[in-house]
Amino acid sequence: MMSDPNRAYPDLHEHIEALKKAGLLVTVDDPVDKDSEMHTLVRWQFVGGLRESERKAFLFRNIQNAKGRSYELPIVVGALAANQDIYSIGMGVPVEEIGRKWEQAIANPIPASEVSEARCHEVIIEGQDLIGAGKGLDSLPIPVSTPGFDNAPTLTSTNVVTKDPETGIQNMGTYRAGLKAADRLVVRMATRVGGAGGYQHYKKHRERGDKEMPVAIILGCPPCVAFMGPQKLPLDMDEMAIAGGLAGASINIVKARTVDLMVPAEAELVIEGLVDTEMVEPEGPFGESHGHVALEEFNMPMRITAITRRKNAILTSYISQAAPSESSVIKRVAYEPLFLTHLRDALGVKGVKKVSLHEPLTGLLRVTILTVERDTPKTEIWRALYGAAFFKGDCSKICIAVNEDIDPDNADAMLWAMAYRMNPGEDVQTLAHRGQGHGPKREHAGEEDSTLLMDATMKSPMPPVALPTQEYMEKGLALWNKLGLPAVKPMPPWFGYSLGDWNDVWHQGAKRAAEGDYLENGQRTLQRQQKGLVPETSVRDTEDGWSDLDHW
Repeated sequence: MMSDPNRAYPDLHEHIEALKKAGLLVTVDDPVDKDSEMHTLVRWQFVGGLRESERKAFLFRNIQNAKGRSYELPIVVGALAANQDIYSIGMGVPVEEIGRKWEQAIANPIPASEVSEARCHEVIIEGQDLIGAGKGLDSLPIPVSTPGFDNAPTLTSTNVVTKDPETGIQNMGTYRAGLKAADRLVVRMATRVGGAGGYQHYKKHRERGDKEMPVAIILGCPPCVAFMGPQKLPLDMDEMAIAGGLAGASINIVKARTVDLMVPAEAELVIEGLVDTEMVEPEGPFGESHGHVALEEFNMPMRITAITRRKNAILTSYISQAAPSESSVIKRVAYEPLFLTHLRDALGVKGVKKVSLHEPLTGLLRVTILTVERDTPKTEIWRALYGAAFFKGDCSKICIAVNEDIDPDNADAMLWAMAYRMNPGEDVQTLAHRGQGHGPKREHAGEEDSTLLMDATMKSPMPPVALPTQEYMEKGLALWNKLGLPAVKPMPPWFGYSLGDWNDVWHQGAKRAAEGDYLENGQRTLQRQQKGLVPETSVRDTEDGWSDLDHW
């Protein structure tokens, strides 16, 4: 239930309460060092062998820095997408309906509504209160994301608002911002092929001769708004209107205090300021979502003009760096339906059943896996591979097509399909002249990459998977559990199944063997002895009619 009658969507506080009720929130009241302990603690649920469903959001309420200084505001990590269930609570629909909801929101945007008073203005910090140790930005519990490599506490779960100086259309993206002083950040916006929306605005301001660009950085806002930042929408699309489409109602916005920008009225905290369009400042190193440390580069210094917030504000931070991470989950859940819609609806490739963006270590952008129906024509498989390769400029360096029995999240199953269902001479192609995109070797002048396409689907019926069939594996599992043996986690394929090259004669023989009637099978094969054949001659190559038996 909404606590504000003027709002038809949950804010961050209500979202956190919903996570708590769902058993998806861990509240930490013990002292935690934001500079060396906070992100390392949460990171263990991504690298500790836990299933995705076991991950939680973490609310820290007793925060210190490495020197023992305490902070007033709490911070929540993983509250938007530590796993898909957390994301679905923020979206207000089950996981399987998230893709459809994104499609509906993009097709049916609802313009935002301006209000004159807002919770994000309950506390206002300006002027001299922004300057000096322990003030301004330095009063906020901004964590170090990758202790041992990062050179500064860094804002990660940002919604950064900028405005096109020519059209007046606002853009909202997620860009990291490193803390440099109580009143200065350095922001990195050039994270997308051609530059993100904020970076395009930055270039326009420079071309106009503007010495500064207004910027507002939001930390913590209603989930339907927060999801806009990581989502790669067209540059001229109003994200607040799409957020309204997600919420099914207009989003409340308010004019910022010191810059000419509109910000979410229910934001937890807003950092207002001006980016210098003439000077650049070293930023980084920082552990990035492509799984490598981004080394020091010159980026955009931002002079802070105001910090506004709710009285009881809760700040947010993403777990990023090497995937899987919160930032990869939040992108994966949104990107995969977009790929599938493009292939099935825009290109009309009906045999594609699923698109999976490989997450661990590759961070979604490098490996794209298409699940296609068995017997999909070869031409359609290749149309799908080409379509996936070119859908997003910074995605799909490696595209692989597999059948529905292959789990795209199981690397062993993927290698199995590549080893036995793919002829590299016929089923592999490369595409030249691809941009580097987001990665440890980003695009520079003249630097190119290429794409690898692989058809690892079955080209004809194959013998069954050589494991006991499901009914017998389940029987064995019941006995395993009865004996009190360690709990097992079935990993596909965990039982045998037909791949087309199988018939009822063999099926009935297997059934007799499992029921103890194997000697009857011996009597049957005795009647089929033949002369004049060399060992290992296939029964189907003889003239006893076996080649005419139906496969199933």
